[in-house]
Amino acid sequence: WIIWPKLQRFLPNNPDIKVELIRENGLSDIVTERFDGGVRMGEQVAKDMISTRIGPDFRFAVVGAPSYFDGKEIPEHPQDLVRHNCINERLPTYGGFWAWEFEDNGKEIKIRVEGQLAFNNSYQGVEGALEGLGLAYIPEDVALPYIAEGRLRRVLEAFSPYWDGYHLYYASRR
Repeated sequence: WIIWPKLQRFLPNNPDIKVELIRENGLSDIVTERFDGGVRMGEQVAKDMISTRIGPDFRFAVVGAPSYFDGKEIPEHPQDLVRHNCINERLPTYGGFWAWEFEDNGKEIKIRVEGQLAFNNSYQGVEGALEGLGLAYIPEDVALPYIAEGRLRRVLEAFSPYWDGYHLYYASRR
């Protein structure tokens, strides 16, 4: 969702350039893997790389279908998620499931959630949430259209920190 708008403007004006995109959830070593570049959140870019920001700071949203919340208490604090069916995301680099990250009065909170479903990308989590199968932790930009349509309901927004935006990066010696 970060790359496409930029490619739509870039490629027509640069017909001699070929782009091959590979999506991986792990933090690949672009030098070892022989990639020309990569895209990561700014805080994940190694210090010996050259990078340029390609997206604004962003947040994640905890969302569920209105039907999911029928008969359930609405989480009011991130700790309340332990009593909910949450849709996990597996990230190999993080050693398994990704801990959901929040802030409370400047203090970082990481919650390891439990649930019946786990996927390896946010888009599958969206589908599970839309079907009422649990709460998902997805990029805010992905969630907002579904929230506006009333298909998803957001909770815990006050605890959602901003993350350093995405950066295009490449090795300093090529």
